[in-house]
Amino acid sequence: MKRSYAAAAGIAVVATLALAGCSGGGDDAAAPEESSGPVTLSLSGWSLDTTPEFQALADAFHEENPDITVELKGYDAAEYNTLLTADLAAGSGPDIITQKEVKFVPTFVEGSQLLDVSDVELPDGISGAKSYEVDGTAYAVPYRNDSWVLYYNKALFDQAGVEYPDGSWTWDDYSDAAAALTEGIAAAGGSAKGAYLHNWQSTVQGFANAQSDGDILKGEYDYMEPFYDNVLALQSAGDQVDFNTAKANQLTYQGEFGKQNAAMLQMGTWFVATLIAQQASGDADDFEWGIAPIPQVSSKTAGLDNTPVTFGDPTGFGINAGIDESKVAAAKKFLAFAAGEEGAQVLANIGITPALLTDSVVETYFSVDGAPTDDLSKFAYSTHEVHPENPTSSKTAAIQGILGDMHTAIMSGSKSVSDAIKEAQDRVANEVGTD
Repeated sequence: MKRSYAAAAGIAVVATLALAGCSGGGDDAAAPEESSGPVTLSLSGWSLDTTPEFQALADAFHEENPDITVELKGYDAAEYNTLLTADLAAGSGPDIITQKEVKFVPTFVEGSQLLDVSDVELPDGISGAKSYEVDGTAYAVPYRNDSWVLYYNKALFDQAGVEYPDGSWTWDDYSDAAAALTEGIAAAGGSAKGAYLHNWQSTVQGFANAQSDGDILKGEYDYMEPFYDNVLALQSAGDQVDFNTAKANQLTYQGEFGKQNAAMLQMGTWFVATLIAQQASGDADDFEWGIAPIPQVSSKTAGLDNTPVTFGDPTGFGINAGIDESKVAAAKKFLAFAAGEEGAQVLANIGITPALLTDSVVETYFSVDGAPTDDLSKFAYSTHEVHPENPTSSKTAAIQGILGDMHTAIMSGSKSVSDAIKEAQDRVANEVGTD
């Protein structure tokens, strides 16, 4: 899914963002005639007080379609999938189901809990749609799709006397910069490290999968070894906080970057809006920052004349297979709105990255005080090839659990990279099976 659009200026922002949704599978259904009277649809979400996208889309859609009201049904964020599954089983699930994690889509499809929405028209250039297809049938549509980029603190780069990223970095360049930053900041009397790597497995495995064309369903993970070697070397050299310290102290990526404890951070584009809001509120320090393309394995995909490869799962909306037939047309209309240009503009206006990036959407996104306005930041945001973190398969959740154990074993130092990979491969073969 390649995004490449002309950049523009500015981004509107809202405080805390959260990733969206979860859902299930269902039977094919032809769209009925639209209801002639008012229709009320329910839409699942979570952390409604701090996750503005649900209400923003519902309000904008109602304004355009006065006869259709979308009411939110909130769930606990940590138990979203469990609670939603229980409601669906009891027949009390929402009409429109937010897809929080792609890896659970096949489970809901197998449970016949999602309607076929293949007839919902999607705009050209939208990313993430394939992630919601099972055996060629679409069971949801993407409305947002964050991707991973490199955040950097210009003030700390200046303090260390290190040149800013220029879009051409490989992972070797990133490691060299982290070392130079740590040394330069210390020489200037500072204590910040060159980089912070959060403890999620995706911070290593997501890039390994995307940039090595890896497929976790095949059960072979040797291609991840050089990625782990790189981050372990940074950790050993003291150029980033080590995994055990980060876990023990419950460090957050927002705090480490926002409080200037690290000069660089690999993170998803959702952090743009959060960082701007935290700087405005004082929760983060006031410093100039930017984003750059994530470092690449090879110079073949690095540089402003190329398309950098990164990763990121979409979030989307599906329709409950048990929805009243009289509501189906209205629900599909909402899906088309959320995935289209109008929905994308609504999301961009509150600092959220839509699945559809057009010139005008990028212009809207980069339109508020506090946003980076340099050309590299705009390039990093709008130009990339995004590979999904989670393949759409009933095996994905179990395999990701095993790979999570592998990540902890490697990063904590309890196992060597090769031994941990061998153990994960054996577990996947014995406990899950491979494609």
